[in-house]
Amino acid sequence: FTSINAQGCTNTATLNLTINQTTTSSTTATACNTYTWSANGVTYTSSGTYTFTSLNAQGCTNTATLNLTINLTTTSSTTATACDSYTWSANGVTYTASGTYTFTSLNAQGCTNTATLNLTINQSTTSSTTATACNTYTWSVNGVTYTVSGTYTSTSLNASGCVFTQTLNLTVNQTTTSSTAATSCN
Repeated sequence: FTSINAQGCTNTATLNLTINQTTTSSTTATACNTYTWSANGVTYTSSGTYTFTSLNAQGCTNTATLNLTINLTTTSSTTATACDSYTWSANGVTYTASGTYTFTSLNAQGCTNTATLNLTINQSTTSSTTATACNTYTWSVNGVTYTVSGTYTSTSLNASGCVFTQTLNLTVNQTTTSSTAATSCN
């Protein structure tokens, strides 16, 4: 810029100018439960759009934007009672003992899902009776009368609601007759 100085002579002023620009950045992230943003070290627990302002390398404003989606881990609980064994649909495993079991998988959002099974296993029961009779035998368990030796079973439910199998080992002996003709003197 040229002008006249106080003494009436030419004054030439020179400006050496550097214009630095403000900057912006944008990050899109998806996480399970929490996310710690490296730009500011803050941990977030809910989805949203967050900004952080700092100075860039040239000393001008830098505005960083975080577009965050937080997905949550999930849990589920199943209570089941079964006879002898139970196959859990969550993992396809068959259990034969009562207990609390867990299975971890990924939910639809890609986060951890922990399923819990509270299982009661009741047992089926058996009993056996051995009997011997002449001609016929009426089994008190089912009221059936048998005339032939053999092994017979009857099923019902026990107190736990499981199968109760009773076995009858039966021997049927037949009565016999005999006839004797005799003639005797004195």
